[in-house]
Amino acid sequence: MSVFTGAGVALITPMHEDGSVNYDKLAEIIEFQIDNHTDSIIICGTTGEAATLSTQEHIDVIKFGVEQVKGRVPVIAGTGSNCTEFGIALSKEAQEAGADALLCVTPYYNKATQAGLVSHFKAMADAVKIPVILYNVPSRTGCNIQPATVAAICREASNVVGIKEASGDISQVAALMSMMDGKIDLYSGNDDQIVPIMSLGGKGVISVLSNVAPRQTHEIVADYLAGDVKSSCRKQLEAIELIKALFCEVNPIPVKHAMNLMGMEAGPLRMPLSPMEPANLERLKTAMTNYGLL
Repeated sequence: MSVFTGAGVALITPMHEDGSVNYDKLAEIIEFQIDNHTDSIIICGTTGEAATLSTQEHIDVIKFGVEQVKGRVPVIAGTGSNCTEFGIALSKEAQEAGADALLCVTPYYNKATQAGLVSHFKAMADAVKIPVILYNVPSRTGCNIQPATVAAICREASNVVGIKEASGDISQVAALMSMMDGKIDLYSGNDDQIVPIMSLGGKGVISVLSNVAPRQTHEIVADYLAGDVKSSCRKQLEAIELIKALFCEVNPIPVKHAMNLMGMEAGPLRMPLSPMEPANLERLKTAMTNYGLL
């Protein structure tokens, strides 16, 4: 059974002005997501600034998210690391906190070999009993999981059930889905490729766009799954200007600014992330206005 089908939000982590986690706003944002039909909450991932959370903050945010959601949608915890042992420890903590599944990014900076990736993900998956979704985002990690490597990981670890594909390489994704023959759940990791990924057998998207437009992102997937590909494609294309603006600087800089513009009080970013350049902020405001968010 799939961990989820539809549009899951790669949730931001709201901060107070002093940089501490704003749990009151996190609760409000989770309720906003569920009220607007988000199909899953992905917490403490890249968009959640997990790289700058302390270990205790990381665990506490996962626990808080699970408790706030109360089983209404699946909670998927980001526990990937470039250190296998730390990733294992964090994954065990997330399982103990009640996460429904894990999202595990490829080891960054180390740039593991393909054989190393198999060993890394097998060790992490073997350490827990809940499902694991791989996360392939070579533009951020410098490491690309090849289709044959995904197949090897799935043979070695039965609880590796899905992959968030953000390579942008549709040909690679097609090769993966041909090789796996339905034995892995595919999620788009790029908001501008939801429909193309769905056409290759995708189950949905793990989305940055969903932070500001959860209902609309849900509908892109829901329409496709209902057989209305024309409507799904139209809604995908209507969102392209906004999606591009949300990635005109490194994620999650623009999306946190967008949420603040909407009055959602996402707060500041943690260094080394910095405020948007004025020209890019104006581009974001224009895109949000054109999409009906402002």
